[in-house]
Amino acid sequence: MCSRKKHHDKEWISIETLDKIKEMKNEKTVINNSRTRTEEIEAQAEYIEANEQTKKSIKAKKQKCVGDLTTTAVKAAREGNMKRIYDPTKKLAQGKKQDSQIKHRENQPNRT
Repeated sequence: MCSRKKHHDKEWISIETLDKIKEMKNEKTVINNSRTRTEEIEAQAEYIEANEQTKKSIKAKKQKCVGDLTTTAVKAAREGNMKRIYDPTKKLAQGKKQDSQIKHRENQPNRT
């Protein structure tokens, strides 16, 4: 029997951020389970605050991680070490597609 795939978090997401995500989900369940309109409005205000903090945390951690990867790639490029350049650039370019060909007005590919 095949086992389920393990979920791998992004390397820039810390344990603190995962805790904030859980807190945000708990706030969302409070909104869904609220019985009166006033309870729902109060829960929505708390959820909005938790959501903003979570997004700020994730964005800051990702920027820090990308900055670290670029500095290691630049240092490796200065040293001329191709093996050390490959890993950070692969992580930075992961999931990116190459640009498509530029076409002229007649939809013919540009040949330069």
